[in-house]
Amino acid sequence: MARQPTSVKKYVVRLNGEERAQLEGLIGKGKGPAKRLLKARILLKADVSELGEGWSDSRIIDALDTSPSMVYRVRRQLVEEGFEAVLSRKQRATPAVAPIFDGEKEAKLIALACSKPPKGYARWSLRLLEDKVVELAIVERASDSTIGRVLKKKHSQAPPPPAMGDPAVSQQRLRGRHGRRARRLHATARS
Repeated sequence: MARQPTSVKKYVVRLNGEERAQLEGLIGKGKGPAKRLLKARILLKADVSELGEGWSDSRIIDALDTSPSMVYRVRRQLVEEGFEAVLSRKQRATPAVAPIFDGEKEAKLIALACSKPPKGYARWSLRLLEDKVVELAIVERASDSTIGRVLKKKHSQAPPPPAMGDPAVSQQRLRGRHGRRARRLHATARS
């Protein structure tokens, strides 16, 4: 028994004057993401209202050098989700790459960074932390830039240190270029 060909639902594009004006303005400027401009052109060509051209899919595909699935998706999205959904970029539900450090792993990294550095080192470097988080099986692998980003994010969320306090402690926090400690400040600059 032969299978019946599955019929593809035909989505009809009908634009009102305001929508057409917005699309023509978008194309007229010529600025914007290429995919948005392509979608605008598809909608204008597929429009079957009295102001539209009502082109067939094959004619649109040839004229705009696009794929049949793109024309179909734009028509379907207009009918099912509305005019604004076609022109706006869809936000991802999940990030493209899953974060390496979740809340628990971040906490372990921060605790490690705040702990005493290994023997022979004055402080933790990003490279040392990179090796240690893998050694302790906190994560499988991580780059020093990822670790730096996590620590910077957490550092920027922390409240600023108090303005008043022991000058010797605040002197230790000062850093110059490239992470080196700053030289001693003149007495006028400290007060």
